[in-house]
Amino acid sequence: MPAATPADTRTARAGFDWWGEIKGLFWLLLAVLGFHSFIAKPFYIPSESMLPGLLVGDRLVVSKFAYGWSFVSPTIPDPVAITRSLVLREPVDSWSVQLPYIHGRIWGSLPERGDVVIVTPPGQSSDYIKRVIGLPGDTLAVRGGVVILNGRPVARGPLHYRDLPVDANATCDPVQYPGARQVRGDGTTICHLPIVTETLPNGRRYDTVDLEPDSPGDNYGPVTIPANHVFLMGDNRDRSADSRFALGGFERGLGGPVPYENIGGRAEFITFSVNGDATWNPLSWPRALRGGRAGTSLHPARTQ
Repeated sequence: MPAATPADTRTARAGFDWWGEIKGLFWLLLAVLGFHSFIAKPFYIPSESMLPGLLVGDRLVVSKFAYGWSFVSPTIPDPVAITRSLVLREPVDSWSVQLPYIHGRIWGSLPERGDVVIVTPPGQSSDYIKRVIGLPGDTLAVRGGVVILNGRPVARGPLHYRDLPVDANATCDPVQYPGARQVRGDGTTICHLPIVTETLPNGRRYDTVDLEPDSPGDNYGPVTIPANHVFLMGDNRDRSADSRFALGGFERGLGGPVPYENIGGRAEFITFSVNGDATWNPLSWPRALRGGRAGTSLHPARTQ
């Protein structure tokens, strides 16, 4: 076959379909955003409010269809927020644009007690992850750290301890967890946390961290949960901004029971977890993975 002439090369270059490539990228982006909006999306755990079950650095899958869809479901990128975060290194609440409040859900349903859900606080754009404790019509109070549902204390097991690994993402800050950071005989550092297992009236059980006997959230209510609202709490009871605390401001809570329209989805399982040791060098990435967390279900066990 004869070699291509310069004229042939210019013709090939001139024939590159830039508009076709742009359209292809557009439809690919639209498909990804549609999947994130209506099927499932990844979620990153940025705080310790759901210890001991969820660690900073865990990556989750959140199903968007579990309770139907609402105004918080769509994933709409915010170019300004993304630029501020990636280029200017400024803190932002979210990379997405929040739609205005719209009443109701499409094919909506309420969560079950014990579900771990993603919630957007009313009037805000950031996402929290909490556990559903109270449902519409419930009367809920907290006394001495014990949750009381409809006049009956939630069942609690005996106090016991769990040792969590300490790393760059899970530092076991001595100010937040006094006396918990310990060094074993083999030289490894662990976070020795006091644990209480709760069992909800529907039989679903999970572990909570009970650090202090009389923290600000240990006494609350009673409140009656309105229709189409849920009461949410973090498992790290003394280090969680949730429905027990005022909306925004210093407390950065949820301001009481949350409208079910503000629930963005249900946490399903952990995909992988990182300890914070990764750098730009790809060789560091395998060492930054926490072993044994991938595939962990976030659906609480149920007693027989």
